[in-house]
Amino acid sequence: EARFPDPAANPYLAFAALLMAGLDGIKNKIDPGPASDKDLYDLPPEELAEIPTVCGSLREALESLEADHAFLLAGDVFTKDQLDGYMALKWEEVYAYEHTPHPVEYQMYYSV
Repeated sequence: EARFPDPAANPYLAFAALLMAGLDGIKNKIDPGPASDKDLYDLPPEELAEIPTVCGSLREALESLEADHAFLLAGDVFTKDQLDGYMALKWEEVYAYEHTPHPVEYQMYYSV
Protein backbone atom coordinates (compact mmCIF):
# COMPACT_ATOMS: atom_id res chain seq x y z
CA GLU A 1 0.00 0.00 0.00
CA ALA A 2 1.24 3.48 -0.80
CA ARG A 3 -0.79 6.29 0.67
CA PHE A 4 -0.24 9.69 -0.84
CA PRO A 5 2.51 11.34 1.22
CA ASP A 6 1.32 14.95 1.09
CA PRO A 7 -1.76 16.43 -0.57
CA ALA A 8 0.23 19.58 -1.38
CA ALA A 9 3.00 17.63 -3.13
CA ASN A 10 3.45 17.39 -6.87
CA PRO A 11 2.11 13.86 -7.54
CA TYR A 12 4.59 13.20 -10.36
CA LEU A 13 7.60 14.04 -8.19
CA ALA A 14 6.18 12.33 -5.09
CA PHE A 15 5.42 9.03 -6.80
CA ALA A 16 8.72 9.07 -8.70
CA ALA A 17 10.51 9.49 -5.34
CA LEU A 18 8.43 6.67 -3.79
CA LEU A 19 9.30 4.36 -6.68
CA MET A 20 12.99 5.27 -6.44
CA ALA A 21 12.94 4.51 -2.70
CA GLY A 22 11.30 1.14 -3.40
CA LEU A 23 13.85 0.28 -6.08
CA ASP A 24 16.65 1.28 -3.70
CA GLY A 25 15.20 -1.07 -1.09
CA ILE A 26 15.11 -3.93 -3.59
CA LYS A 27 18.61 -3.19 -4.89
CA ASN A 28 20.10 -3.06 -1.38
CA LYS A 29 17.97 -5.95 -0.08
CA ILE A 30 16.55 -3.83 2.75
CA ASP A 31 14.20 -5.91 4.89
CA PRO A 32 10.89 -4.05 5.25
CA GLY A 33 10.03 -6.02 8.37
CA PRO A 34 6.95 -8.11 8.98
CA ALA A 35 3.56 -7.01 7.73
CA SER A 36 1.09 -5.77 10.33
CA ASP A 37 -2.67 -5.95 10.24
CA LYS A 38 -3.24 -4.19 13.55
CA ASP A 39 -5.38 -1.08 13.86
CA LEU A 40 -2.89 1.60 14.93
CA TYR A 41 -5.67 3.62 16.55
CA ASP A 42 -6.45 0.78 18.98
CA LEU A 43 -2.88 -0.05 20.07
CA PRO A 44 -1.78 0.62 23.65
CA PRO A 45 0.81 3.44 23.91
CA GLU A 46 3.73 1.11 24.73
CA GLU A 47 3.07 -1.00 21.61
CA LEU A 48 2.50 2.08 19.45
CA ALA A 49 5.87 3.49 20.58
CA GLU A 50 7.63 0.50 18.97
CA ILE A 51 6.23 1.19 15.50
CA PRO A 52 8.62 3.14 13.24
CA THR A 53 7.35 6.51 12.06
CA VAL A 54 8.10 8.86 9.21
CA CYS A 55 9.33 12.41 9.67
CA GLY A 56 7.04 14.59 11.74
CA SER A 57 7.89 17.93 10.16
CA LEU A 58 9.19 19.49 6.98
CA ARG A 59 12.43 20.29 8.82
CA GLU A 60 12.95 16.61 9.71
CA ALA A 61 12.11 15.55 6.15
CA LEU A 62 14.62 17.99 4.66
CA GLU A 63 17.33 16.91 7.10
CA SER A 64 16.69 13.29 6.08
CA LEU A 65 16.69 14.18 2.39
CA GLU A 66 19.98 16.09 2.72
CA ALA A 67 21.56 13.13 4.53
CA ASP A 68 20.34 10.47 2.09
CA HIS A 69 19.37 11.34 -1.48
CA ALA A 70 21.83 9.42 -3.64
CA PHE A 71 19.13 6.85 -4.50
CA LEU A 72 17.08 9.61 -6.14
CA LEU A 73 19.92 10.37 -8.56
CA ALA A 74 20.06 6.80 -9.90
CA GLY A 75 19.06 6.50 -13.53
CA ASP A 76 18.89 10.28 -13.92
CA VAL A 77 15.32 10.33 -12.62
CA PHE A 78 16.19 13.40 -10.54
CA THR A 79 19.21 15.67 -10.98
CA LYS A 80 21.41 17.16 -8.27
CA ASP A 81 20.39 20.66 -9.39
CA GLN A 82 16.73 19.71 -9.18
CA LEU A 83 17.11 18.33 -5.65
CA ASP A 84 19.23 21.28 -4.51
CA GLY A 85 16.67 23.74 -5.87
CA TYR A 86 13.79 21.86 -4.26
CA MET A 87 15.56 21.72 -0.90
CA ALA A 88 16.44 25.43 -1.03
CA LEU A 89 12.81 26.30 -1.75
CA LYS A 90 11.52 24.09 1.06
CA TRP A 91 14.11 25.43 3.54
CA GLU A 92 12.71 28.91 2.86
CA GLU A 93 9.28 27.56 3.83
CA VAL A 94 10.69 26.07 7.04
CA TYR A 95 12.37 29.34 8.03
CA ALA A 96 9.27 31.40 7.25
CA TYR A 97 7.10 29.06 9.32
CA GLU A 98 9.51 28.85 12.25
CA HIS A 99 10.00 32.63 12.42
CA THR A 100 6.36 33.65 12.15
CA PRO A 101 4.65 34.29 15.49
CA HIS A 102 1.59 32.20 16.22
CA PRO A 103 -1.64 34.08 17.07
CA VAL A 104 -1.55 32.55 20.56
CA GLU A 105 1.84 34.20 21.12
CA TYR A 106 0.22 37.56 20.41
CA GLN A 107 -2.57 36.83 22.88
CA MET A 108 -0.17 35.72 25.59
CA TYR A 109 2.64 38.25 25.23
CA TYR A 110 1.47 41.32 23.30
CA SER A 111 0.77 43.32 26.43
CA VAL A 112 3.97 42.29 28.22
